[in-house]
Amino acid sequence: MNVKIEPSWGERLRAEFEAPYFLRLAEFVRAEYATTTCYPPGSRIFNAFDLCPFEQVKVVIIGQDPYHEPGQAEGLCFSVADGVPHPPSLQNIFKEIQGDLGRPVPESGSLRRWAEQGVLLLNATLTVRAHQAGSHQNRGWEQFTDAAIRRLAEEREHLVFLLWGSYAQRKGQVIDRKKHLVLQSAHPSPLSAYRGFFGNHHFSLANDYLVRHGKDPVCW
Repeated sequence: MNVKIEPSWGERLRAEFEAPYFLRLAEFVRAEYATTTCYPPGSRIFNAFDLCPFEQVKVVIIGQDPYHEPGQAEGLCFSVADGVPHPPSLQNIFKEIQGDLGRPVPESGSLRRWAEQGVLLLNATLTVRAHQAGSHQNRGWEQFTDAAIRRLAEEREHLVFLLWGSYAQRKGQVIDRKKHLVLQSAHPSPLSAYRGFFGNHHFSLANDYLVRHGKDPVCW
């Protein structure tokens, strides 16, 4: 599977990798990748961490599950590889950026450029079986990603957490609102985007907060 994780994250999450739940999870994931098609590719399971070292994180966006169709998932929540049509939620994210900041909708749906600026694009579950949404949920990934969020919330200051939808908001309950900016709204899915995602101005609010605390804004 060629799995690795960026060293600063590997050090902080070492206890998770050695925990019984993660050993069971790793065994399950290895078996799944050996016997059926899964996404993202094994080398990109930890892509969100690899592109965004611990001390470089400025913004955290929490998703739920990787895309489960061929060629889509690249280990970053809401992001799809270059050349892949934009899924509906990503289309709505770009629409809100356009309305909030006036930026044109990009051709590429890859959010790698965000990750390289310090945006941790973290799905709660990091793997999925092809064509089967949610197929790797409740196997241990959620505990692992909870630990990553908790380490950031405890060890860093003045981060921005974008929590879209009830699932992400529940996952963000451990975040100290006195140390960090937590922005919540409806999910960008077409089912809910018109119930509070559009017009949330999260992207300008995030950048305003970063600048106030001496950090470079994100070029969304």
